[in-house]
Amino acid sequence: MKVCVLPGDGIGPEIVAEAVRVLEALRSDGLALEMETAQLGGSAFDVSGSPYPEATQKLARAADAVLLGAVGGPQWDALPRPLRPERGLLGIRKDLGLFANLRPALLFPELAHASSLKPEIVSGLDILIVRELTGDIYFGEPRGIEVRDGQRVGWNTMIYSESEIRRIAKVGFDAARRRNRRLCSIDKMNVLETTQLWRDVVTEVSADYPDVELSHMLVDNAAMQLVRAPKQFDVLLTGNIFGDILSDEAAMLTGSIGMLASASLDANNKGLYEPSHGSAPDIAGKDIANPLATILSAAMMLRYSFDNEEAALRIENAVKSVLAQGLRTADIWEAGKRRVSTHEMGNAVIAAL
Repeated sequence: MKVCVLPGDGIGPEIVAEAVRVLEALRSDGLALEMETAQLGGSAFDVSGSPYPEATQKLARAADAVLLGAVGGPQWDALPRPLRPERGLLGIRKDLGLFANLRPALLFPELAHASSLKPEIVSGLDILIVRELTGDIYFGEPRGIEVRDGQRVGWNTMIYSESEIRRIAKVGFDAARRRNRRLCSIDKMNVLETTQLWRDVVTEVSADYPDVELSHMLVDNAAMQLVRAPKQFDVLLTGNIFGDILSDEAAMLTGSIGMLASASLDANNKGLYEPSHGSAPDIAGKDIANPLATILSAAMMLRYSFDNEEAALRIENAVKSVLAQGLRTADIWEAGKRRVSTHEMGNAVIAAL
């Protein structure tokens, strides 16, 4: 099993280092795993002048899975848009055909207090957001900024093809079939023709999944329902821009975005695995970032790309054990618990294995 490791920017190198140490601990127990490191994002630009350099492309294409930290930082904000770190992330997703983003929002019982909502609203929360990742307004053409009638005008194109909608819908229905057999498709069909097509195609695909209950919800209502009664959902299926926003909202229901893993898959389950949070440059290098989302992303990698449920569960159970022991990084700390550093949290997970 070959893994391309991309530490990235900000806190990326710190949190990825802990996930790599966890994987190395499993490797010492017999897990057949090879890891090779490359650069992506701002760090890649600093070295090569590109946020997704050719060397990284070759390594990522040859690997069975990619483990990523995070990209971006204010020092690169003045770069031309095609050279910014985020273009490296968009580039690798497009290059590898990673069209399906799976973002679980799971509330560990020990962290119910950390949610911004009342415990009775979020206790037992376990939902999955399936987000289309390579289409929509983020990639649609034409796009740009120009001067019209003496003033600047910016424009982007929201576009989806029937085939793009159909393939992500199948991923969503398959995921629902493995869970509680309920799927809610999110759109804005009352305003946007693009999402009217989305609703039509998802409804057509549902005919192949008679055992899965399908419902539809407008995105503004979905945003409201996520903070009103989030446990009504099981699997949420949506497009790129809506999924980007809703998944971050769902993340905060769990107490900290530092706890949430994600997987971005191609048609053959080759995937890029990364925490749902960003590069947090304000705390980079301070050894206080939460590495658990990245460690849990490594567990998702073992499950989805390498079909190793046993190893994935070992990591997840180790994380549960550490939380039960009362260990907390700064983002999830509370009085009476033991505050630990990034590296100390990694040590604790390895010990719990």
